[in-house]
Amino acid sequence: MAEVETRTEKRAAGATTHAEADLKGKLVTFIWELKKQGLKDRSIETYHQYTLRLAKCGADLRDPESVKEVIAQQAWSQSTKALAISSYSKFLEINGGTWIPPKCKIIRKLPFIPLESELDQLISGANRKLAAFLQLLKETGMRYGEAWRLKWIDIDFTNHTLTLNEPEKYGKPRMFKISPTLLAMVQVLPKQSDILFGTQNPRNYGRIYLRYRKRMASKLQNPRLTKITFHTFRHWKATMEYHKTKDILHVMQLLGHRDINTTLLYTQLVSFESDDYHSAVAKTTEKAEQLVEAGFEYVCTTPQDVMLFRKRK
Repeated sequence: MAEVETRTEKRAAGATTHAEADLKGKLVTFIWELKKQGLKDRSIETYHQYTLRLAKCGADLRDPESVKEVIAQQAWSQSTKALAISSYSKFLEINGGTWIPPKCKIIRKLPFIPLESELDQLISGANRKLAAFLQLLKETGMRYGEAWRLKWIDIDFTNHTLTLNEPEKYGKPRMFKISPTLLAMVQVLPKQSDILFGTQNPRNYGRIYLRYRKRMASKLQNPRLTKITFHTFRHWKATMEYHKTKDILHVMQLLGHRDINTTLLYTQLVSFESDDYHSAVAKTTEKAEQLVEAGFEYVCTTPQDVMLFRKRK
């Protein structure tokens, strides 16, 4: 009897090993086919991560009904379920399968728009590399993946410009005018490779930022800081630019969007009518340029040839 049980256990173990090997093989093929289709590494990683997550939760990837059951049992948010469904749909497409995906309704929430002072608090308390990275996100509104892949050659230190040649999500290449402040922050970074922010894995760096953000929120007793992600800087820039210019096409170009409906999701109809402003004056062109670079908005010129500027607190 003991021998029979031993042989049964060995067959079960062998079957499990075979199933695991089969799954690994399918996932390797999945990743390779996604690369052949020209998807970005970040997209490939997302598809792989959520497909693997389904398998770890007990789904049999060969059986769509099993996958549906596992998704239904999870206490995931609607957005997480949507990512899992999209990833498995892509997995089936690569492996020649089909299914009727479960319905998943995502309710879009208004993005959190922080105060500029809160962004500046995170920038001022960070180390040199993170401070420069956050300042770049604040000034340009680019995606953090786009910023992470920037190269030293993309920066023109003479003309104070930065060129984005590798946009994400089929966005458009674009050029930005950047401030002397940002240029100075970038210039002190170590040049260890041709990549501006080095070759560290961006996901690992994101985790470093989360720990730093938590410390700053505790130190400054401001829990709102914990809601500021890398992408929050993009929402903030889009909203502020639209409020300042009232030009949705300008914001669309700034963000590199190809569909204006996408831009409308970023530019929230935030009313700042009752906000307080810092005021400043400039008697020279040089002083006026400094104020504009610092984010001040020109208001008017007085009869005494003094230029008035303001900046939201």
